[in-house]
Amino acid sequence: MNAINISKTAYRNFAALFICVLLAACGAGSVGNAGSNNESVSITATANTTAQNLTLNTAMASFSPLTASGGAIPYTYSITSGKLPENLNLNTSTGAVTGAPTATCTAANVVFSVKDSNNVVASTTSKVSFTVKSTGGSSPSAGPVEISAIGYGSETTGAGSSPATKVSVSNLADAQAAIDAYFGTAGLEITYNGTVDFSAYYNTAANTGTPVLDQNGVALNQGDILTCTLNGQSAQVLEIKGSSSKPKSNITIIGTDGSSAQFGIHITSTSNNIIIRNMTIGLTPGGGNADIISLEGNASSGVPYNIWIDHNNLFTKNILCPGAGDSSFDGMIDVKKGVDKVTISYNWLHDHEKTSLNGFSDSDTVTRHITFAHNIFENLTSRTPLQRFGYSHMLNNYFSNIGTSGINVRMGGYSLIEGNYFENVQNPVTSRDSSAIGYWELRNNNIASPADFTTYGIKWVASGSTPTKDATDWSTTAVFPAAEMTYTYSVDTPSCIKDGLRNVTGAGKGLASLKCN
Repeated sequence: MNAINISKTAYRNFAALFICVLLAACGAGSVGNAGSNNESVSITATANTTAQNLTLNTAMASFSPLTASGGAIPYTYSITSGKLPENLNLNTSTGAVTGAPTATCTAANVVFSVKDSNNVVASTTSKVSFTVKSTGGSSPSAGPVEISAIGYGSETTGAGSSPATKVSVSNLADAQAAIDAYFGTAGLEITYNGTVDFSAYYNTAANTGTPVLDQNGVALNQGDILTCTLNGQSAQVLEIKGSSSKPKSNITIIGTDGSSAQFGIHITSTSNNIIIRNMTIGLTPGGGNADIISLEGNASSGVPYNIWIDHNNLFTKNILCPGAGDSSFDGMIDVKKGVDKVTISYNWLHDHEKTSLNGFSDSDTVTRHITFAHNIFENLTSRTPLQRFGYSHMLNNYFSNIGTSGINVRMGGYSLIEGNYFENVQNPVTSRDSSAIGYWELRNNNIASPADFTTYGIKWVASGSTPTKDATDWSTTAVFPAAEMTYTYSVDTPSCIKDGLRNVTGAGKGLASLKCN
C-alpha cells in the first residue's frame, strides 16, 4: 500500500511540474511580460466633444476628438460619419484634427472612432460639431427678394408694378394667345401655373423589348427611351416676336411655385424689356430645333435688349439619343445675333449637353454684353457659356461636374471671371474650336493657382483645334476693358457661393438673393 501511495504522489508532482513547464513554454501566466504592448488590456478611449467654432481661412488649434489607451499599439483614428469642413484634416496616427478651413459651414457633425493594431474598435466614439464662419462672423443665408437685375440687364423692368394687362395661364396655347393679343408698351404680366408630370421620363426599369442603344452603344432604360422620342417631335415654343408696327415690350412671365412647363421661350425681333422668372422648364421636345430659352436678333426687324432671366430651373438629360447625339436637345439659354444688355441670374442650370451659346457663329460679330450672376451650372457637358465676341461678366457662379469644357471665350471676346466656385470641372476656362481665341481676366475665384487643381478636381484635356488656349497656368490673358464695365456691383466670396447659393437659386426659392455677410 505504501509503495502505491508513493507512486501516486510522485505522479501528481510530475503532472504539476509538466503543466507548469507547458504553460511557461506557451507564454501564459507571465505577469512580468504582460502589457509590453498593452495587449492584455482592451482598448478604451476618452472623448472630447467640444464644439469647434472656426473662422474662415484661419488655422484652427490642433484638436483631438479621442484619446486612446490600452489594446495593441499603434492606434488608427478614422471618421465613421460626416465630413470635415473643407481643408481640415484628420491625422489617422495621432487623432489630431488640424488645418485652416477654406469654406464656410453652418454645422458639420462628424463622428470619430479609433481601433488598435488588432482591429479592435474602442466602444467610445466622439461626435463633434464644426462650424466655420466668415471673417464677418455670419454664415450664408437667404437675403431679401431680388427686386431688380444686377449687371448689363439692370435697366430691365418688365411689366412693371402696374401693368395694363394681367393674365393667368396653365398651358402653352393660352400663354401664346396672351402674347399675340398684346402689343405696345403698357405692360403685360403672364402668371404661369401649369404643371407637367415628368416621372415617366425617369423610369429606370430595363427595357423589355428590343434593346435600344445610345450613340455610345449603351442600352437605354425605359425612361431614356421615352426621353429620346422627344427629339422627333415638333418643337413647342412660346414665341415673343415684335415688329416696328406692333412692338412687344415690357413683358413679365413668372411661374407660380410648384409649376412646370415643357415648352421653350423664343424672344426675337424688336421685343425688349422682358423678364422670365420662377419658371421650371424641362425636357423640351424638338431636338436641335428647340432651345429652352432663346434670345435672337433679326437683321431686318430688330434685336431684343434689356432681358432678365432670373430664378429659373432649366433641365433636360445628358443623353446621346440614337441618331441625334448631342442634338438630342438644343441650347439651354442661347443669346445670338445682336441681342444686348442681358442678365442671367440665380438660375439652376443642370443635366444638359450644350448649355449657353453666346454668338451664333464665328461671323456673329455684333457686340453683346451679358452678366451671368449667382447661377449654378451642374451636371453639364459644355458651353457654360460658349462666348464669341462681346463681353461677359461671370460673377459668383457655382460650376460643378462639367464634363467637357466650361467657360469657352472665343473670337476676340472678353470675359471677367470673378468670385466663382469651380469643382470637378474639365477645362474650366478655355478658348478653343474657333478661328481666333478670346481673352479672360481671373479675379478672386476659389482657384488661386495651378496648385489648387487637384484639390478642386480640375482636369485639363488638350484640344485638337488651332488656335487654342487653356487656363492651365490660371492667369489672366487680358485685363477686362474698363470702358465696358458700366455698372457697380459687390462680390461674394467663393466659399459663400459654395455653401449658400443652392439655398436661393432656381424656382420656388421666393426670388431670394444670397446674403453672405
